[in-house]
Amino acid sequence: MRPVIAVHAGAGTWRYLRIRDVIPVIERALRSGMEVIASGGMAVDAAVKATIALEDSGLLNAGLGSVVDLTGNVTMDAGVMDGETGGIGAVAAVTYPKNPVLLAKKVMELTDHVLLAGEGADKLAKALGMERHPGPTERVMGRYRELLAKIKEGGAVRFRKSYELALKLGWLDLHDTVGAVALDREGRLAAAVSTGGVIMKFPGRVGDSAIPGAGFYATQKGAAVATGIGEVIIKSFLALSVVRRIESGLPAMEAAERTIEELTKDYGKDTAGVLVVDGEGNAWASYNTEAMPWGFLRLGDRAPTISGLPESS
Repeated sequence: MRPVIAVHAGAGTWRYLRIRDVIPVIERALRSGMEVIASGGMAVDAAVKATIALEDSGLLNAGLGSVVDLTGNVTMDAGVMDGETGGIGAVAAVTYPKNPVLLAKKVMELTDHVLLAGEGADKLAKALGMERHPGPTERVMGRYRELLAKIKEGGAVRFRKSYELALKLGWLDLHDTVGAVALDREGRLAAAVSTGGVIMKFPGRVGDSAIPGAGFYATQKGAAVATGIGEVIIKSFLALSVVRRIESGLPAMEAAERTIEELTKDYGKDTAGVLVVDGEGNAWASYNTEAMPWGFLRLGDRAPTISGLPESS
């Protein structure tokens, strides 16, 4: 067993981001999480710290880089699970915290609840003195204005709530979640995930990242985080499905590949990806989209391993 941290930057089409800008973000997140593990810290703290680094990049669809809904507002989801204790914390449709994953961890640590949503969760973030989200970036708002213009040109009827159609039309750039899984020195496993959701989503929509078993899950045997179309991930309970396969005796790679193969048969391609680590320290990502940039760093390695890049990168 070798301690490891693994992160992903989202499964999807990768039309609007330069992959050479994304790779350093992944590397920073991995090193940030590994600092916790190397110092003897817990897997849950490592996964959260790595996810915070992804949120703070401003480049990915989480935290500072979160996309907007149909009204031009940012609402975010996040979740954390400690595989050792079974502790879970999640937040949905929050607007206040710069780092929703940190608020999700506080829900796990400080409350009797699993999931807090909307105004109540935002009040907790403010009461805890968390840094406030500054609002959408100009890059996000530029994409928002572009999509609004297409709708005004006659796309309103076709731009349905089933995001798959908009994706096929090339209106959306799907890479909608970031996440991390970790195995620490003591063999503890954890998962953390954060997202701004799907651009142009209906206000109030909550995706898989706030749903334990769908967007994230961890036990003493395995940990997984999902990315892709939230509605598909929720229906398939993707993260739970992968971890259950690990618990049945499959290694991380086989568990992930089998689960995505099954999901693709049920829901089609370009729908999801999953990142997983097992109790032996095997990390793997499987996806049915164009790409899913991800990487891992084992304790003692000098450099991270990066994979899942678009063919054109």
